[in-house]
Amino acid sequence: MAMAMACLNPLALSPRLAYGGRAAPRRCCSVVVPTSSARAAAGRCRWRLAAVAEEPQAVRQQEQQQRTEGSGEAGAEAAADASSKLVLVVGGTGGVGQLVVASLLSRNIKTRLLLRDPAKAVTLFGEQDESVFQAYKADTRNAAELDPEIFEGVTHVICTTGTTAFPSKRWDGDNTPERVDWDGTRNLVSAMPRTIKRLVLVSSIGVTKYNELPWSIMNLFGVLKYKKMAEDFVQNSGIPFTIIRPGRLTDGPYTSYDLNTLLQATAGERRAVVMGEGDKLVGEASRLVVAEACIQALDIEFTEGQIYEINSVKGEGPGSDPEKWKELFRAVQ
Repeated sequence: MAMAMACLNPLALSPRLAYGGRAAPRRCCSVVVPTSSARAAAGRCRWRLAAVAEEPQAVRQQEQQQRTEGSGEAGAEAAADASSKLVLVVGGTGGVGQLVVASLLSRNIKTRLLLRDPAKAVTLFGEQDESVFQAYKADTRNAAELDPEIFEGVTHVICTTGTTAFPSKRWDGDNTPERVDWDGTRNLVSAMPRTIKRLVLVSSIGVTKYNELPWSIMNLFGVLKYKKMAEDFVQNSGIPFTIIRPGRLTDGPYTSYDLNTLLQATAGERRAVVMGEGDKLVGEASRLVVAEACIQALDIEFTEGQIYEINSVKGEGPGSDPEKWKELFRAVQ
């Protein structure tokens, strides 16, 4: 079995992201956006990175100027890359999805949410200018709701939708694995324009072995079968894809917290990342690690068309360092 493991730095989500007051949104077609007057009344309600204190001494200013000159080209390239993206997150208020959104916002990457209840986005992420963050109301289980407008300008998609493996309160309202993992994913992918640069789908380990013990127990109500059907549909869609198969999810979900709390969430001691292929990996995966893997896969060219299993174990992790993530992804190919 091919496997890679990193023991590096923890996830580095900045806790400095702040936001202004909130104003009631209005509905415009299928999208929820703040009105112009509301934005003005709320001080434009834009996310902003807290300013870094000025260096008080001339020597430090000179050192900072030298560092800036040395890294200016790389910084400009990264900023241009971030500004050119518009990432659609599906399932953005769930356990993994909300961490994906928080991390995208901390990177100043334009983000659009597709979700059934846009009010949840306001609760978690607050109001902000629609040029930076948008929430579209739609239900992937209903193909008719996936209006082409939702995908206008979108360059990348991260799909983190899912439900419980066994009957629970979350199944209320026809929220079963078949409807969410199969119908929802199939409808979403069918509605996507073929201009999408990358689709990252969060699936699960064990999907190729749902008829074998112990996986057959987890699959009693079809969750692994339907996730595998969704994977197959994505692979045959013609859309550039990466599939992430995490182990049993830990850390969270942080569904009752606001953005600042999300940005300060940590994976505790389980920050080291283990990757595998061939559906042979068994274990647990921190939701924070899974969210970071999704974002990193967007920009690593050789992850296109690949499927990765991912776990997290005790130790330091790769954080948000692209080079360390490249090493992890490359090691299992």
